[in-house]
Amino acid sequence: MGRSRVLALVMAGVLVIAGVGWVVGSRLRSPADEAAGRRPPKPSLVTAAAERRKLTSTVTVSGTLTYGSPLPVTLAGTVGGSGLTGGAGGVGGAGGTPQRVTTAPRPGPIRAGQVLMQVNGRPVFVMKGRKPMYRPLVPGTEGDDVKQLQRALRVKVSGVFDATTAAAVKRWYARRGYKAQEPDLESRKMLQQLREAVRTAEETLAADRKALDEGLDVRPLRLRHDNALRDLRSAKRALEEAPEITPEQDTQLVALRRAVRTAEEQSLAAEQALAEARKPAPTPTTTTTPAPTSSPVDTSLLEMKAANAQQDLDEARQAVAAYEEQIRTDHDKRLEELRKAVRTAKEAEVTAAQALSRARKVSPLRMKVAHSRAALAEATSVLAEYRGTYGVSVPAGEIVFLPKLPARIDKAEVKPGDTIEGKVATVTSSAFAVTGSVDAKEAKLLRPGQEADMETMDGTRLPATLTATGVQARLTPAQGENDKDEDEPDAGSVPVLLTPGSAKGLKPLVGSAMTVRISVGSTEGEVLAVPVSAVVTSADGRPRVRVALDADRSREVEVRTGLTADGIVEVTPVRAGELKEGDRVVVSDA
Repeated sequence: MGRSRVLALVMAGVLVIAGVGWVVGSRLRSPADEAAGRRPPKPSLVTAAAERRKLTSTVTVSGTLTYGSPLPVTLAGTVGGSGLTGGAGGVGGAGGTPQRVTTAPRPGPIRAGQVLMQVNGRPVFVMKGRKPMYRPLVPGTEGDDVKQLQRALRVKVSGVFDATTAAAVKRWYARRGYKAQEPDLESRKMLQQLREAVRTAEETLAADRKALDEGLDVRPLRLRHDNALRDLRSAKRALEEAPEITPEQDTQLVALRRAVRTAEEQSLAAEQALAEARKPAPTPTTTTTPAPTSSPVDTSLLEMKAANAQQDLDEARQAVAAYEEQIRTDHDKRLEELRKAVRTAKEAEVTAAQALSRARKVSPLRMKVAHSRAALAEATSVLAEYRGTYGVSVPAGEIVFLPKLPARIDKAEVKPGDTIEGKVATVTSSAFAVTGSVDAKEAKLLRPGQEADMETMDGTRLPATLTATGVQARLTPAQGENDKDEDEPDAGSVPVLLTPGSAKGLKPLVGSAMTVRISVGSTEGEVLAVPVSAVVTSADGRPRVRVALDADRSREVEVRTGLTADGIVEVTPVRAGELKEGDRVVVSDA
């Protein structure tokens, strides 16, 4: 390398170093220079442009995707056994046998008629119905739960567990490989014992009644009452059979009437004789020999005889009439005597009956008869009640009614070998839901049916609908309006329930967090809008905005405000043209 080339390189290096030093030196400043260079900037207005846009106000919910309508499942009573004595919870079966899980519920879909689980080898069926199972269904049972069972069995819905329902239950169990619950040996023995108790009570009552009737303390009074009854019957019979005329009276009346007829004959004969005597003499005929002259006939004797005969007839007739009147009088008197005898006999019978009744009431045997009669009634009632429930039955724990089917078992709460003490599973509907909560103030803006936008953690956005808020969002289908979940939300928050618009692709996301924005209002189209901070209220209470004229000057424009969303508010100038799209409005003075 030549000396001239080396010299050139050295000179170039010196020049580079000198340039770097100059640049660094020009940028280095002393503290005094730095303090002198700090001056306050010139004041100016902070503005934002008025623009036309569509506003949508939303409430944001941070929720979790789950299956809808979670419902705890418990058994209403025992599984197996007679089904008549199991209580809620079903911790014990027939004869105190523990209710032990032999096949646990399996998470997944479940349909009407399927077996939810097995307890002591007996099935627990799932059926559709809004009324929960709460008692054993036995012959004679009536109610809405029986109607639900009949609908599931597809038999006539009468609401009464009758012979048709019992036969359908037997077929139902048989088709699924089980045997319906029928009376066991213990139940049959109980029926026999109850029958024997009724027979014993009947025999005891009959013996006590016989002893009461034959008791020495009431026998004389009973005999007196029997005699009074016989006397009363005799008196009534005598009254009913009393003749209107006696044989003696009839004989005398016949004789008197015969005398009337004799008098009538004598009177008629006397009248005829008198009439014959009174006939004039025959007129003489013209002959050669004149008739002898005769003297007049004396009829006074005949007239006397005719008058006497008529008087005898009148007296005979009066005697018949008088005797007939006497017969009637005697008959009425005899009837009155018989009626009096009936009354006397009736009074005697009543008196004897009262005496016998009082004697029986105070008799020691009467109380025994009363007790025997009550014991028979009670034994008969117990037998009738037991017979009414005797036959094919459905134990309270062998059916679980669910309001909606098909459904899915979300979680099994028991495993094989466990004893039943409470909840056995949790079921949900096959639909998805998002649960969460919002601030109480924001909850006032929410109404069921409002549209929402649901965003998953990976950014996927799906439509949704607000289903319920408040208490209704915490309820399960089987609970009442006053029942709440075990986990109460904070006092300042309100639970919400949303339903996704589509179930596609959501199954793998169950249990993951979701961000949901619920639309609570929107403008019909684009409107003039400014930042909320640009709107101020003047002393007269009217809203205004300040339109910037240049860097430090502005003018006030009175406006009417509308929907607010995401810090932006809809505004309309009171006087047209004072505010338009693109104008800069003041949001701050600094």
